[in-house]
Amino acid sequence: MPLVATILPAGAGELDALLFGSLDAGAATFMTVGAKLGLDSLDHEGFVMLASLGGGRRQERSDCDYARTRYSFSAATVFGYQWLFDWGTVATFAGPEGTSDMLADGRALAALPAAYGLRLHGEVWARPSEDTLVQATAVGGSARDSLWARLAWGYRLWGTYFGPEMSVYADATGYRKRNLGLHGTDFALGHYSFRVSAGLQTETGRRGAHPYLGLAVWAPW
Repeated sequence: MPLVATILPAGAGELDALLFGSLDAGAATFMTVGAKLGLDSLDHEGFVMLASLGGGRRQERSDCDYARTRYSFSAATVFGYQWLFDWGTVATFAGPEGTSDMLADGRALAALPAAYGLRLHGEVWARPSEDTLVQATAVGGSARDSLWARLAWGYRLWGTYFGPEMSVYADATGYRKRNLGLHGTDFALGHYSFRVSAGLQTETGRRGAHPYLGLAVWAPW
């Protein structure tokens, strides 16, 4: 899975860098860690960079219709520009990415050739009113011909935005995943900010829906 965007818009403080991590756990699991760097300052409109590493696993069916586990790894460094408005932030990025997969069927572990390509990343963090938040992210990559997108809305209660979220993921292997749930975004513990998500997940090769849990954390560096 591509990078899960976990960073709220700049403007809350004089930050030049943010460290972030995310975990999407369910029938399929993926973890990402990385950093967002402002080439000037994250508190101002200007050029920014995202660097990330990710890895995960999922169950799937082979061409011979037996179960196997796919272990996926990815890395990307994308450069872009962020625009700051009174109502929120818009950012776009582009840059190289690399992926590598391994397949395990209980008898053998096979490593697939690494693939390289271009990643495109766009995100919007909008506050239509003082107490509401709308967040949209889309990440596409040519290394795995993948697309991940998330849309969420939240209303602020006790300093945290609560509301519904939905996300979709697809890639060239024919794998599809859809999440529908609820989230709590931007609650703080010390210097760390968090997002927690929970809901139902459907994916290729599995009947019905299964629960998922998402966790994201970010902090100034």
